[in-house]
Parts: sequence; C-alpha cells; structure tokens
Amino acid sequence: MDTIASLFEFITTPVSWVIVQFHSLYGAIFGPDTGWAWGLSIVSLVVLIRICLIPLFVKQIKSTRAMQVLQPEMKKIQERYKNDKQRQSEEMMKLYKDAGTNPLSSCLPILAQSPFFFALYHVLNGIATGDTIGVINERLLESAQKAHIFGAPLAAKFTDGASKVDALGSSITDVRVVTAIMIVLMSASQFFTQRQLMTKNVDTTVKTPFMQQQKMLMYVFPVMFAVFGINFPVGVLVYWLTTNVWTMGQQMYVIRNNPTPGSKAQSAYLDRLYKHVSHTGKVRRRSERAIVKAIVAKGRDRNEFERKFINGLTKAGLAAQADGTVVKSDTAAAAETEDGTPTTGAPKRQQPKRQSKSQRQAGATKTAGDAESSSSSSSSSASATSKPTSLSKSDQPQDAKPAAAKKAAQKPGSGTRSKAQSGQRKGPQRPKSPSKK
Repeated sequence: MDTIASLFEFITTPVSWVIVQFHSLYGAIFGPDTGWAWGLSIVSLVVLIRICLIPLFVKQIKSTRAMQVLQPEMKKIQERYKNDKQRQSEEMMKLYKDAGTNPLSSCLPILAQSPFFFALYHVLNGIATGDTIGVINERLLESAQKAHIFGAPLAAKFTDGASKVDALGSSITDVRVVTAIMIVLMSASQFFTQRQLMTKNVDTTVKTPFMQQQKMLMYVFPVMFAVFGINFPVGVLVYWLTTNVWTMGQQMYVIRNNPTPGSKAQSAYLDRLYKHVSHTGKVRRRSERAIVKAIVAKGRDRNEFERKFINGLTKAGLAAQADGTVVKSDTAAAAETEDGTPTTGAPKRQQPKRQSKSQRQAGATKTAGDAESSSSSSSSSASATSKPTSLSKSDQPQDAKPAAAKKAAQKPGSGTRSKAQSGQRKGPQRPKSPSKK
C-alpha cells in the first residue's frame, strides 16, 4: 500500500485538499462531525471531477461518431473477408488508423478517473487506520472517524470484523447492510448504463469489435464492482455510486439528443423531430440542423429511419436542405389558396355544384335541341355534297354495281365463302333435328 500511495502522492494531496474545502462548507450547515458533511463533500468531489472531464467526454463522443461514420466500410470488410478472420482484423485496424480513431476511446473517462479513485481510496483508508493523509490533520481525522452514513462509519468496509467496527462506533450489521445495498446499487447502475448503450444506441446491422467490447463491458464491470466493492470503504462506495449515476444521466442525455445512426434511439429521435418540424416548419436548434445536414449528405446511403424522415417531410410539403434547414417545397407552394393560406398537402379537388331538378331538365332539353339542330344541318350539307351536277353520261347504270355485289355475296364461291365462326366446322351445316319431348 505504501508503494501505491507513493505513486499517487501527486494526486492524493489535491484530493484531500478539495475534500477539506467542501467539508468546511457543509460542516457550517450540517455540523462538522456529521455524515452529511463528509458524504456531501465526497459527492461534490465527484461532480467537480466530472465537470473537469467534460472536454474528455466530448472527445469520446467525437471518436464514437467517427466510428459510426466507418460503419459502412466495416460492413464491406466483413463481407469481403468473412471467411478470413485474421485478414478481417488487420483490415479493421488499418481502417481505424487511417480514420484516426480507436474503439477503445470509450474507456477514456474511466481511465482518467482512475488516479482520483485510488487517491480517494488511500485517503479514506488512512482515516480508517488513523493515519493523516495530505492536508487532513489530527482534528479532521477524528471528525471523519465520527461521521456515519446511514449508521455506517465513513471508513468501514464490508469485510471488517466486529472489533474494528465497534472501534469506529457502529455495529457490524449496520455496516454490512449499508455496504451491501450500496454495492448492489453501484453494480446495477453500471449494468443499466452499458445495457442502454447496447440496446438503444448501437447500429445492430453491423457487427464490429466495438460492439463486442461494449457487450463484454456490460457484464464484466458489474461483476468487478460486486467483487471488489466488499473491500471498498463506505466513502469510496459513495464516490463510485455517485459517478455511476452521473455517467448514466449523461449518457441518457447523449442518447436522446445525439443518437447513433441506425439505432432505436435514432428512430425515436427522428420521430420527435418530424413532429416538431411538420408543426412549426423549421428546425429549432443547431444540433438538430447538424443531424438533418448529415442525413441530406448521405443521399442513397440513408438507413430506413432516415428515409422515413425524409419521406415524411416530403408528404408534409417540406424539403430538407444541404445546410440542415427545412423549407417549403415547390409542391406545397403551388398548393396555396387564393387568400395566401398555405396548405400542407396536394390541393383538394373541387366538387361540382348540385343542380335542382328543373335546372337538370332544362339542361337536358337544351342539349337535345342542340343535337337535333346540329344533325339536321349536317344532313343537309351532306345531301348537297353527295349530289353534284354532272353533264357526263355514266358508262354503267347505277344499279349495276349493287346488283353484281349482291349476286357475288349470294354465290358460295371459293373467294366469297364466309369464314366459320369459332367453335363451328367449315362448310355447310346440317340443320339440327327437333328434340323429342
């Protein structure tokens, strides 16, 4: 332990100083020897550390988004080398190197918290053993040993014996019940954080090492917390439970407002965005414009949720632009009414006005009269054109051609034989005999 303490001595003194400053603040409110003063000091230390790690968290989000952009290329590599796992891994690593990203970047916040975790563990362990650490002097050490959180001393562990717990002014039952509940809550929060990442914010169409890593962490971390938690002091359990709750809330915010393309979270996000845009006709925030811009830039590479979003805007008479804004499409502009009121769909077909019975009868009589007059005029003009005045004598009588045509039609010759109807035999048909009753 002395070797580990010497390794983290550069961070132990600042951590103890921050705890003492928060203790002086909360001690003036709740009392210097209370568990509320020391417990809230540890919670405030977590909040301060996580605020300082926000730039690292933003970097993690950008790295995760870079991994999402590489999803189509990963899918191609998997299909191309599906029978050669070694070559597939080599091509994946080459792709990560060219893109400047790494699937292990999701572990950066955890790795960055490790020095603070070990420093706080060493400080609380010193309180349990009665050793002064950093800026914690004898007076503060005595005050911290008197502090209890729900009946459990701040420096007590689940594995401590009855004699050690009695020296800290508590019972072994209280210590084990409180520590067991905190270990369960700590493991459950860690499991839920990883599970919502796997079930809501992962593109399930592509199987990547990143997904396998997250699935492994979903089961490994809760087990690790459950195993090692029995050796953590109550103050360290408070620290780790607080940071797990912070991580869970922070991830829920990211999943809701910046989901992974192709995930269930993106489907829910685009549904909410469509309802807002179709109602107001515009995109309200910069982050939403960035997502719409990315969807438009994909073109034919859009997933099913993004195509549904674009098609919904089209049906609503809107069109997404390359800069992420949404404007009214040409179809909706043509469908505006005469008074300038815009419509959200195609123009409605106007129904003809209903006429009364007398109007319909009058219209029918007028139509019949017009038809009769037009037919009489056309017949008179036809008779005038069909009888021209001619002084030349025809070489053949007028009745010759009709008579010859009639005779040829009646003669059953080979050239004039009528074709048999479908279903009948060729040639003369024998008359059917009358049926006998």
